[in-house]
Amino acid sequence: MALNGIFSRRNSDRSGGATRSPSAADVDRLALLDQFEESELGWFWATDAEGKLSYLSASAAHRLGQKPEQMLGTPLTALFLPDELEDEDRAERPFAFQLRARSTISDMPVRVSVAGTERWWSICAKPQLDRENEFLGYRGSAKDITAVRESQRDASRLAQYDSLTGLANRHRMSKRLTATLIAYKAAKRSCALMMLDLDRFKQVNDTLGHPAGDELLKQVAQRLERIVGSKGEIGRLGGDEFQVMLPDIDDRGRLGEIANSVIQMISQPYSLDGSRAIIGTSVGIAIAPYDGIDTDELVSSADLALYAAKGGGRGQYRFFSSELKDGARLRRQIEEDLRDAIQSDQLELHYQPIVRTSDHKVTALEALVRWNHPERGWISPAEFIPVAEETNLINALGEWVLRRACRDAVEWPHSLRVAVNVSAIQFSGTDVPKVVRAVLDRSGLEPERLELEITESVFLGDPQGTGIMLKALKKIGVRLALDDFGTGYSSLGYLSSAPLDKIKIDRSFVAGLTEDENNNAAIITAIVSLARALKMETVAEGVEAMDELDLITKLGASHIQGYIFSKALTHDALLERLLEGGLQFEPEGPAKHRADRRSTFRRVGVIHEDHRYEVVMRNLSRTGAGIEGLLDVPLGTPLVLDLGGGQLAVAEVVRSEGYSQGLEFEQALINDGADGLCTRHRISPYALASAGMPLAALPPGSYLPQSRDDGPKSRPAFLQVDLAQTNRAA
Repeated sequence: MALNGIFSRRNSDRSGGATRSPSAADVDRLALLDQFEESELGWFWATDAEGKLSYLSASAAHRLGQKPEQMLGTPLTALFLPDELEDEDRAERPFAFQLRARSTISDMPVRVSVAGTERWWSICAKPQLDRENEFLGYRGSAKDITAVRESQRDASRLAQYDSLTGLANRHRMSKRLTATLIAYKAAKRSCALMMLDLDRFKQVNDTLGHPAGDELLKQVAQRLERIVGSKGEIGRLGGDEFQVMLPDIDDRGRLGEIANSVIQMISQPYSLDGSRAIIGTSVGIAIAPYDGIDTDELVSSADLALYAAKGGGRGQYRFFSSELKDGARLRRQIEEDLRDAIQSDQLELHYQPIVRTSDHKVTALEALVRWNHPERGWISPAEFIPVAEETNLINALGEWVLRRACRDAVEWPHSLRVAVNVSAIQFSGTDVPKVVRAVLDRSGLEPERLELEITESVFLGDPQGTGIMLKALKKIGVRLALDDFGTGYSSLGYLSSAPLDKIKIDRSFVAGLTEDENNNAAIITAIVSLARALKMETVAEGVEAMDELDLITKLGASHIQGYIFSKALTHDALLERLLEGGLQFEPEGPAKHRADRRSTFRRVGVIHEDHRYEVVMRNLSRTGAGIEGLLDVPLGTPLVLDLGGGQLAVAEVVRSEGYSQGLEFEQALINDGADGLCTRHRISPYALASAGMPLAALPPGSYLPQSRDDGPKSRPAFLQVDLAQTNRAA
């Protein structure tokens, strides 16, 4: 079908049947149009008043796999596919709408399928009217703009995606998170955000070069994609910072599992152009709407959680909590006071026995640093050691501990060994062999009586340099133990090549060892067998109950450390104990393991029916809690414990004596990433808003949404006792 034919017919229609002979100029013009069509630089088309094709260039029809005459009568819109951009209807709806509105169409992009391949055409058209302004149809043109469109898409992708890893960039992640939070606020849905950065990535860049660092980032991105999959979107914010958005997940147990998988996967060795590198990661987690309603608030919460995770020793995850906002101020104060404490000898060393399994005789004692602050009392090592690592005080602290431990060990009878922990930062930042040699010479302690405990993280970044330093230490004559095995960056490669004497099995594998459906026994068996094959000793840490002791003994661990034999003793108490009882330690402890109960002594709320009481929580474990403050509560009474921050734990009274009760939770608490416990779920801010509170992230403190007044309440079932008043009267 040529343009000459269609335009001749239209001239005949408009003139009422008389055919006007074309002029020479008309003939030349139509010939040029025919040549234009045949060149395939563009095409022409026309429709009738119903939007059906009355003309289509032959070259266009052939591109669509049809003959021109087959296309006649086909609706124009049937040629085009819907746009598959983020707004799928954005291109199709305006085009169909403009056709129905009989508007002029200018450079409208549409998708077509040409021989099974997607192409983009640009459409232009003008409506045709007769002398009575009756619509006759459209006349239009089309041209292929696929190359231009792909170039635009590439430019758009470059603006939204990281060119190195292919992940979303900071701009796209911020845009996506903002859009998601706005939509989810209206739908009352949750969204979790993980922030992570790589531990010791700089060492890889410095030692292996930037190309190796780039390759490492690509492999990290691939591992993250394998873990997250379709559950969320991953972005690289720049450098070694990554962000993961996980819509519709507020279960902190599940998020903790994902974070652990991320830490374990990223911590596996990398092959970089023939070199081998090991890094780690720390993860901070915040959840909307609990920890933030808008983008800035949620990102800030996740950042604070990440900072806390790194401060806790790296290779860990942390959930955001309101207490983290005060963490920076507290860390600064601890840093200043710790500096003074090291210089003024405020610190002390306590020693915990490491006992031989076969005969229950002590063979070594681990030195544990303690700090009795003159104003704040005892400060946990979990608080001040991360601060020391962050501020480079760890070298001074580590050297102080080493000097004091060696000096004390000289006074011990029976040539007992002393075990001293060496921080990974201290190990990589100082000449450890030189320091050790100087301390041994000054104290007079035999080298074989000193045992240095290192963690797997010392092998990160520069395994070769670490190996050289370990061999230098062995040349001095000291013993080497691998601490917390299995919790971080475990690798058979360094385990078989490093000159280690002992593997310490982390307490996390011992806790719950005797519980049903627990795989820890199999893990310990594997570690013991591996150590035995490598001619190394094994120490099971954290053994507290008789059933744990029996099972650990059967599994073959050569040594045991834990409360079952002794807590950590002051130096004077240790000397007295060794003088009176010798090397023999008898096990003492409960018959069976029970979930760790931590002393808390804090006020919490208890809800029974439609009444709330204030009580004191004395201890807390995964499966229950001890409270004081309600008088004579019957066994089996259902209660709800309000732990604050929207955490409600449904419980039942399983022990009751006077104003003291023991509670068993309906659903076990989970690890909060900070060696603490939390509920899987929290009461939603949307529930608080529906009860009359403004919609906002969860504030600190214990509270419940105030219910509306639905009539008179029942009388309180229990008498609340003010323990503070009772204690003052006594």
